[in-house]
Amino acid sequence: MTERSAFVVVANRLPVDEVAAEGGREWRRSPGGLVTALHPVLAAHQGTWVGWAGGTDAAPGPFDVDGIHLHPVPLSGDELEKYYEGQSNATIWPLYHDAVEPPMYKRSWRDAYRRVNARFADAAAEVAADGATVWVQDYQLQLVPAMLRERRPDLRIGFFLHIPFPSIELFMQMPQRVEILRGLLGADLVGFQQRLAAQNFIRLARHLLGLRYVGQTVEVDDRRVKAGAFPISIDTAEMERMGADPEVQARAKQIRKELGDPKTVILGVDRLDYTKGIEQRLKAFRELLAEDFLSVPDAVMVQVATPSRERVEHYQTLRVKVEREVGRINGEYARVGVPAVHYLHQSYSRAELAALYRAADVMMVTPLRDGMNLVAKEYVAARGDLGGALVLSEFAGAASELKQAFLCNPHDPDGVKDALRRAVTVDQVEARRRMRIMQRHLRSHNVERWANTFLTELRGEA
Repeated sequence: MTERSAFVVVANRLPVDEVAAEGGREWRRSPGGLVTALHPVLAAHQGTWVGWAGGTDAAPGPFDVDGIHLHPVPLSGDELEKYYEGQSNATIWPLYHDAVEPPMYKRSWRDAYRRVNARFADAAAEVAADGATVWVQDYQLQLVPAMLRERRPDLRIGFFLHIPFPSIELFMQMPQRVEILRGLLGADLVGFQQRLAAQNFIRLARHLLGLRYVGQTVEVDDRRVKAGAFPISIDTAEMERMGADPEVQARAKQIRKELGDPKTVILGVDRLDYTKGIEQRLKAFRELLAEDFLSVPDAVMVQVATPSRERVEHYQTLRVKVEREVGRINGEYARVGVPAVHYLHQSYSRAELAALYRAADVMMVTPLRDGMNLVAKEYVAARGDLGGALVLSEFAGAASELKQAFLCNPHDPDGVKDALRRAVTVDQVEARRRMRIMQRHLRSHNVERWANTFLTELRGEA
């Protein structure tokens, strides 16, 4: 008999990684912020997390890790290609990110998306106890709230979108637009990173379905659906501890030494994604080298580009463009044994990232569009020494909170260059003041507060 829970999280992935072990499969909890925030709630309520375990073999049976009950949902190879790489990441992802790259629309992808969402809804309905709270996560599962409500009207259902939500004009391009909107309206509370996204959603319900709304509440089938902004954050205390770790600090000094002890280390850490503005950032650096504002070996850029969705065509094209730009900069400005740009297309541990944050004089977070961007917050939290400066895109959700960063429009090359100039030359007293204010904000607005605020609102306790 299936174990039933009073609190259920539904997400595309389970919060575990498979690790090699003698005699079979072993699982280790992932280090992500979402599981960190929800682990205490799941453990306290003997909660269940529904998600895909990875791979296209038969899904393992339900199992427990660190006090969390995990309920795997299977995906076939065909579904992984069409539901995940196709509809989720080649249709919805670009459309919701202001169509930075043109979305692709295919009927077979939409069919797979519908089928997989129904499977997740079935799993959630199976494991949820009577009157349970179910929290559905992100753009891969936007049909689940309505499907789940149809199966289990007794549940309290929340949905949180981690990426931006587009304007009405952009959303209307979606062939599946009514189905997705009705899917989201199956929730009692729909959460977004930013207030404007919540407003877009409310207005869309009126525009597309003719639904009445008052403030941030829409009336649907004799129910009230509330939309709101709940900006996600990081485990601030954990990142502060990592930044203060003597081994991390020693590694940071070693990194600077390996880079040739330059005067200025400029750092970018991103998934290799066309929304992140990596190409534009590299071009700004190249132009400052050309203008002799920066010079090698006094200044060096380190760009970590974590591999991402490598089977999706847009991402393959981006990798070629980025690596071509890195080659051009190094070809024109590097010296023997002294690259101008250290380009690292690989993944790093959190400890190594913390060391890179501590080593960097300037952190560049310049996405063309981003729901939040937690790297910006991690950099600030890691700098217990109050050193460093943050260059941040106006179009990252984090910009509405980290107002002491050097903000820029990533679509404007001169604006990016100006922000980088200011960050490189900022007076140290002023730099420390900015960092101190941002750190104070992150301590009081951490990921635990985000989860508690959302769940309190969902349960009607606010």
